[in-house]
Amino acid sequence: MSDTAPPAAPAGGAAAQGAPPPDAAEQLRSPAYLRLLLLAALIGVPISAAAYFFLQLVDALQRWVFIDLPRALGFAATPLWWPLPVLGIAGVLVGLTIRHLPGGGGHSPADGFQPRGAPTPSELPGVLLAALATLGLGVVLGPEAPLIALGAGLAVCAVRLTARDAPPQVGAVVGAAGSFAAISALLGSPILGAFLLMEASGLGGAALGLVLLPGLLAAGIGALIFVGLDALTGLGEASLALPGLPPFDHPDLAQFGWALVIGVLAAVVGTAVHRIALGLRDRIAPHIVLFAPVAGLAVAGLAIAYVAATGGKLSDVLFSGEAAMGPLLQNSAGYSVGALLMLLVCKGLAYGVSLASFRGGPIFPAMFLGAAGGLALSHLPGLPLVAGVAMGIGAMCVVMLRLPLTSVLLATLLLASDGLAVMPLVIVAVVVAHVVAAWLAPAPAAPDVPAG
Repeated sequence: MSDTAPPAAPAGGAAAQGAPPPDAAEQLRSPAYLRLLLLAALIGVPISAAAYFFLQLVDALQRWVFIDLPRALGFAATPLWWPLPVLGIAGVLVGLTIRHLPGGGGHSPADGFQPRGAPTPSELPGVLLAALATLGLGVVLGPEAPLIALGAGLAVCAVRLTARDAPPQVGAVVGAAGSFAAISALLGSPILGAFLLMEASGLGGAALGLVLLPGLLAAGIGALIFVGLDALTGLGEASLALPGLPPFDHPDLAQFGWALVIGVLAAVVGTAVHRIALGLRDRIAPHIVLFAPVAGLAVAGLAIAYVAATGGKLSDVLFSGEAAMGPLLQNSAGYSVGALLMLLVCKGLAYGVSLASFRGGPIFPAMFLGAAGGLALSHLPGLPLVAGVAMGIGAMCVVMLRLPLTSVLLATLLLASDGLAVMPLVIVAVVVAHVVAAWLAPAPAAPDVPAG
């Protein structure tokens, strides 16, 4: 192993040609690997700080657009029609970014999380602009996908500036560490972000630990940076958290029955959302500049329809749902079953349109839909609120993300003290939803076989 080479992947290399696989313990002790860990730790500090301020900028932009600006224009409260011009402008900005800037503003969230390389320096401005226009102006997507891309891109840029002769493998490992650092505290725990990236990228084999250690180190340091900046700036937390929920003792037979029901329902609803997203994207993508504003108006119209029908808040439908999930559960007694069903329809349709047209992450809207669905079902006998919400979150996440381990962890770690007790139910709901969604998914197109 050279002085700069990173851990070698076991598949497809020398091992495939008969040579012995690399010794993971030997590489772990090597000076080059220790330098790689140090580089990951150093890069984790500025990238996690940049991620923190990016999230705070998004929050400030949302508040200015939807609260401060209407008041400055003389409105006592945000008018019901306000999202129409705002989401229309979001569509214009994102459509122009996708069409004219390198990289198309990042990957389409309708594809979920798939292994991709880090954005090039020329692609980073497009990713940033598309994310700010999407998230700051109320589109129904989350910040995790742009943060992963921005973290990886900034990390690779740092490697190129400090070590121009570094092998491509070093850039790949450090880019992954940058992604770990960027979402280190977004999901409430650096471990959750680590599992998300590990499962989405398909890492495995003998070198798994060697590749993950720099990312875990960057994520741990990043989480500390988030906590420190919370205290220093007074801007508040920039990570997911739920309020205190009622205690949950243990699952029973009836709740396991509900796990089967919730798994099936989540598969049906999530598959419908995904099909809407893919069908619309095929029609919107060739004319993105024209149709992205129309998509923004459609999302705004769904939010307005929900408020008009239920008297709820625009923020229930708009935005990712990250900040709205806590108030939804805290004020669950104020939501009738009819209002929750209307919320599921409007948020689900807005989510599908957003996936097809904008740039952002799919996790938080899926979590919000799962929580709202579990809350609605908890009005029926035999299903406590905590169990319904946990199973709904896990089941809806696995349908939209196709990441079962991450989906189980998202639902259980988020519930803190209730998480361990409810975990068996979440596992059943996630497995059922994952399998049923696979059956409901359209069959892949058969490859063309040449005649003769």
